[in-house]
Amino acid sequence: MTEHRTRRAFLASSVTAAALGLAGCTGDGGSDGGGDSGTPTSTPMSDSMTIFHAGSLAPPFSAAEPQFEDEFGVDVTREAQGSVASTQKITQQGRSADVLGVSDFRLIRNRVLPEYGDWYAIFTTNSMSIQYREDSPGADDISADNWWEVLSRDGITIGHSDPAVDPGGYRAVMTLQLGAEEFQGERLYDEGTLDALMSNTTVPTGTETNLEGQLESGELDYVLYYQSISATSGLPYVDLQPEVDLSQATNEYAQHYAKAEVETDSGTFTGAPIAYGLTVPSVAEAPGRGAQWVEYFGTEPGRAILEEQGLVPVDPIVVPASSEDAVPDNVMGVASAQSSLGPLEL
Repeated sequence: MTEHRTRRAFLASSVTAAALGLAGCTGDGGSDGGGDSGTPTSTPMSDSMTIFHAGSLAPPFSAAEPQFEDEFGVDVTREAQGSVASTQKITQQGRSADVLGVSDFRLIRNRVLPEYGDWYAIFTTNSMSIQYREDSPGADDISADNWWEVLSRDGITIGHSDPAVDPGGYRAVMTLQLGAEEFQGERLYDEGTLDALMSNTTVPTGTETNLEGQLESGELDYVLYYQSISATSGLPYVDLQPEVDLSQATNEYAQHYAKAEVETDSGTFTGAPIAYGLTVPSVAEAPGRGAQWVEYFGTEPGRAILEEQGLVPVDPIVVPASSEDAVPDNVMGVASAQSSLGPLEL
């Protein structure tokens, strides 16, 4: 039984509502060798670039790569890993990348800036979902109205990625926590059900994109990960309630999401609406190319790729007003500078 009660329009309306006042701020998006902020137009652009990014960004970045390479004449090398681990490559391992793309923009705001970067852009959103096989135990029974009852049954195995290295992992735990929290006078289930759900969970991988194969092989019965992965995989999935799927960028939902908290070896994470971030780190060897990549996802071709891969673009992309002067000109041509995005402090 497939629960495809689409939330794409719901998500899109949330992003629009959260971004009130941003319309009309986009520029023409044009970029060439002179798009590198602070770099003279006569300075040659690098013919190669490196990107560290979240596993859930692998599908859109992979789709964008050949188009970007053809348009800009550059060879793109990408490394996909959990966003926490990707960030640590720069902040702890001393490595260099021209773009850092994460599924939780707060990793850039709180861990990259100001030592390893000056600015960032929020460019897309997502939501949490549950995916399963047609022969998963309880597959004939599960729906959006009873998923917690099915997943809390004895013998069910629920997989999610490692919260210490991947926001998809700590968001999966938050989703389960939030179901037991009261919202608008009601909650989906009680603490006993939450305990049963947590007892059925396992962490077999550091990155959410590895979970699909483990689900297909039968190693896992259900997985908790992003809707963008579920919607493009071909397997059945459940679209979750907005009070648990972390999709809604409004004050009411943000206050509810903040009730969830996950402690890991790499820090404590608090629930918030999902918002993805991009930055060009200060250690970038080809910052002009990095700025072109960020700019690309603020243009129609980039937004189209995000939508095709199940994500919901933020249009225009949003940069913090406090760091507007540091944002490359070509990125500002497709961006709006704001102090907040809905309830999200930038």
